[in-house]
Amino acid sequence: MLTLSALLVLCAASCVFCGPFHASCSVVWNSNGNCDYFHTKIVNQIKAWNGTSGCANGGEKCRYSLVSQSRYQINATHKNANTHYKDDLNFNFFQISYSCSIKGYSTSENPNLVLDNGTNYCNLYNLITGAGLELKESVSDPTCTQFSIADCSKY
Repeated sequence: MLTLSALLVLCAASCVFCGPFHASCSVVWNSNGNCDYFHTKIVNQIKAWNGTSGCANGGEKCRYSLVSQSRYQINATHKNANTHYKDDLNFNFFQISYSCSIKGYSTSENPNLVLDNGTNYCNLYNLITGAGLELKESVSDPTCTQFSIADCSKY
């Protein structure tokens, strides 16, 4: 695991890693439609993946827990099947005329975790795709730790 000072030197020298300085991910999705529909689908997916059955064969489509929800927000956690690290997730919904914008954020509860192989991205992405949602996505390495190397079939 890289320390923050080592990471700063690496980033300044070669920009090998130019994302957040803590394992986290911010994603924005947009689609036509009512946010209530997308909200319900994501909550249902969190509940469906609450147990450990999706952890088979090293997968991470499991161990999600719904913490709280309101009409415009969902708060949840995801516990990694192998390391048991816990990540905090939230989704904020913005209805703009006939379109819905969803801002998703996932961050590790481990304060020392800097690199995550895209795990925080996959926490969010797996819920969106698992719920069967097809949304226009806006995400990049500067706002999402190791997004470009994320393997969501593994994480």
